[in-house]
Amino acid sequence: MSRANGSSLTPDFFVLNGVPGLEAAHVWISLPFCFMYMIAVVGNCGLIYLIGHEEALHRPMYYFLALLSFTDVTLCTTTVPNMLCIFWFNFKEIGFSSCLVQMFFVHMLTGMESGVLMLMALDRYVAICYPLRYTTILTNPVIAKAGLATFLRSVMLIFPFTVLTKRLPYCRGTLIPHTYCDHMSVAKVSCGNAKVNAIYGLMVALLIGVFDICCISVSYTMILRAVVSLSSADARHKAFSTCTSHICAIVITYVPAFFTFFTHRFGGHTIPHHIHIIVANLYLLLPPTMNPIVYGVKTKQIRESVVKFLIGDKMGIA
Repeated sequence: MSRANGSSLTPDFFVLNGVPGLEAAHVWISLPFCFMYMIAVVGNCGLIYLIGHEEALHRPMYYFLALLSFTDVTLCTTTVPNMLCIFWFNFKEIGFSSCLVQMFFVHMLTGMESGVLMLMALDRYVAICYPLRYTTILTNPVIAKAGLATFLRSVMLIFPFTVLTKRLPYCRGTLIPHTYCDHMSVAKVSCGNAKVNAIYGLMVALLIGVFDICCISVSYTMILRAVVSLSSADARHKAFSTCTSHICAIVITYVPAFFTFFTHRFGGHTIPHHIHIIVANLYLLLPPTMNPIVYGVKTKQIRESVVKFLIGDKMGIA
């Protein structure tokens, strides 16, 4: 079952136990998750296609939205199919290397998601505070470089997770009480000292999450100042309405993220474990499911493009 690897004991596989304490309800729990996953895949792939297909959506805001959609659909695809196999077919084993790969992509993509939300806040800041220079500041090369920098930041900060986790000895068994390989869930199975993992995890949370939230907060402070200084109430409403979709996306992403992060580290004995696991899964599924709906409902240009795509140019837009 396990093999010696240098000074550590490395298992051939882990066993993902799903939602501990609710094994009898796994099939019922899987239904809303499956439904949300289908909405996430269809909605995000539809947004990406629409943004690529419609000339009216070839603007910086929508390029960042396409990047967010790609990140979201990739993120939920790294976990949900495997989770459904656990719930439906009792396929609980995952290879040690596969577990590390899944762990890397889950955390790298959540870091990427946070970074894209930060870029979208900067996009709204430039659009509202410097409207005449919007397209000259946020050119296609600038957008590409910003996306690449966000991706590289996430990869460089998350890759050490796999190294730190791989070095630990695993002699307490192979059972992970989770639906996917999360960094601290895997580290807690180890019989070694996981303090370095915990400290580094906290540092990454500060470097990614706290930094991005600070940038978002500063951007919206400047936006609020610019909007309040507008003389017309109509202009104020129009300017701030362009931010509502992004604000909704921020709330949908960061509320379950903070709940998951703090309960993992400080609330392990006060919050039932199955609640933590369900919220951790919602953290990965809720933003990909809700973001296409929020942007589809709140953004006029996307609504118009959807109608144009569905009923054709001749019928026009109501």
